[in-house]
Amino acid sequence: MARTTVAQAIVAWLANQYVERDGERSRFFDGVFGIFGHGIMAGLGEALDAARDEMRYYQARNEQAMVHTAAAYAKQSRRLRTFACTTSIGPGATNLATGAANATVNRLPVLLLPGDRFATRRVKPVLQQLERPEAGDVSANDVLRPVSRYFDRIERPEMLIDALPQAMRVLTSPAETGAVTLALPQDVQAEAWEWPAALLEPRTWVIPRARPDAASVAAAAELIAAAERPMIVAGGGVIYSDASAALDAFASRFGIPVTETQAGKGALRWDHAMSLGPVGSTGGSAGNAVARDADLVVAIGTRLSDFPTMSWSAWQHPDVRFVALNVAELDAVKAAALPLVGDARETLRELEAALEARGWDGATSERRGAIERLRAGWQGEVDRVRHLPAETHVSQPEAIRLVNDALGDDGIVVCAAGGLPGDMYKLWRPVSDSAYHMEYGNSTMGYEIAGGLGVAMAEPERRVHVMVGDGSYLMLSSEIMTMRQEGVGLTIVLLDNHGFRCIRNLSSACGGDNPFNDFRARDPGSGTFTGEILPVDFAANAASLGATVFSAATPAELEAALIEARSVTDRPAVIVVEINPEPAVPSYDSWWDVPVAEVSTSARVREAREQYERDLERERYFV
Repeated sequence: MARTTVAQAIVAWLANQYVERDGERSRFFDGVFGIFGHGIMAGLGEALDAARDEMRYYQARNEQAMVHTAAAYAKQSRRLRTFACTTSIGPGATNLATGAANATVNRLPVLLLPGDRFATRRVKPVLQQLERPEAGDVSANDVLRPVSRYFDRIERPEMLIDALPQAMRVLTSPAETGAVTLALPQDVQAEAWEWPAALLEPRTWVIPRARPDAASVAAAAELIAAAERPMIVAGGGVIYSDASAALDAFASRFGIPVTETQAGKGALRWDHAMSLGPVGSTGGSAGNAVARDADLVVAIGTRLSDFPTMSWSAWQHPDVRFVALNVAELDAVKAAALPLVGDARETLRELEAALEARGWDGATSERRGAIERLRAGWQGEVDRVRHLPAETHVSQPEAIRLVNDALGDDGIVVCAAGGLPGDMYKLWRPVSDSAYHMEYGNSTMGYEIAGGLGVAMAEPERRVHVMVGDGSYLMLSSEIMTMRQEGVGLTIVLLDNHGFRCIRNLSSACGGDNPFNDFRARDPGSGTFTGEILPVDFAANAASLGATVFSAATPAELEAALIEARSVTDRPAVIVVEINPEPAVPSYDSWWDVPVAEVSTSARVREAREQYERDLERERYFV
């Protein structure tokens, strides 16, 4: 037996957790991010200080941001490594909620260790304790329950003996992973206990590659072989399971066109013969065309959310069927699909073998020729749009092209919310399945910079480029200071278009004509945001946080700044670019279900409602 405090036991346990997949073993927790307050200072703080050689502590500036950093690190590490995040009781803990939701929606493992009220209740209420008159066992940490895949409150020291293995069970599950919360009452953290020695010894968690049911594989092979126009939708599960090579072999062997989700972008190279690029609400002409006529959809490692499905209007063939390869049963049964519940790589291999055993040769030469024409037409359109100039400043398509070209063969781009993801989904050309890091499952504004830190920590030998709009930058730019503290060099490209431009455009599409999303002063006469553009000095702001700053007003200046920024290796380099939003990327016969007011005094809104009702007729149920 080993006698330590609860906090000391947790830190010792963190340092001794390992994972193994395909025979490769690695440490699971690479450190702890935190911001100390009274709720963890004397408990976890003491333990981390005492064990500084075994478990490194990283100082964050914002609790939400630290979870984004941990999640990005986990995503870039194929979910085989992550961080723990600790905060004090009260606002520090509740600030974790957005990051926890982001991690859980995207199925990324992150361990949260927030402080909590006293378990003994001798002192009540303690500072920052939320009291509820109808429930004595509730605390502010309960806001983390719905956004955590596993939640526990450690009211007694011996509860750790059960809770810690349960936490790792979820964190290492390919199907069930997400945020895990262990709420730690302040008094319990400091309490000592005699622990079974085995609890704190090194333990390796083997991450299995689940195989699908053999009868289901045979049935799926029969459906594919009988289809005339099958297609593939590749999601993030392809990348998490290292299935890109298996997807390449499968699609090439049978001539099945591949479209991609945001999370799956890069699963096939952009110039692959079977790659038709993005599909859905922000999809391209090739992807949406092949989806419209497909009679069979093979969905691999995707949640089939409303964007790639175009709010379930992408597929219009009257008899279209779905086959879903997914490690999570929840996702494998969507759209009344024939479910293949298993690891993407292994399931693709078994499905390929089943098709070969049937003697299926795949698509006809005529079908392959049609796919090539779609692909070539789409890539020609991408070339055209990437070079759309603006009358003043830099167009967003130009900025995307210039940053894409600056990455070379080893760079990584990080982005999240706003109008950028839709445009990048269409125009970005990743050269590998680890070069395009997009958080779009939760579309979290503020993820970009914190996420860029996590990606850079996961792959320090590669140059990371963060693309972020001014609205998202203003929400959460504080981790620039953490990058400076840790000596992390990356490039942040800040696109300034003076507002929440994405939602401004969406409002207009729904018939709106309001200035709610413009960064302008309030006009004293009308009371609306129609005054002068707010004079935000982003360059000065970034410099004050420790960044080396560049400004670019033209495409040539942006190209030069991207080259010069690469020489900044011990701190972030921020390039501020004023964007002209006028040259817009086309929508390519796509749609997204955003309900428009059924009754309005505005003629534009009424017109938009009429169009909405026509579009709504394309939505389908699959039962």
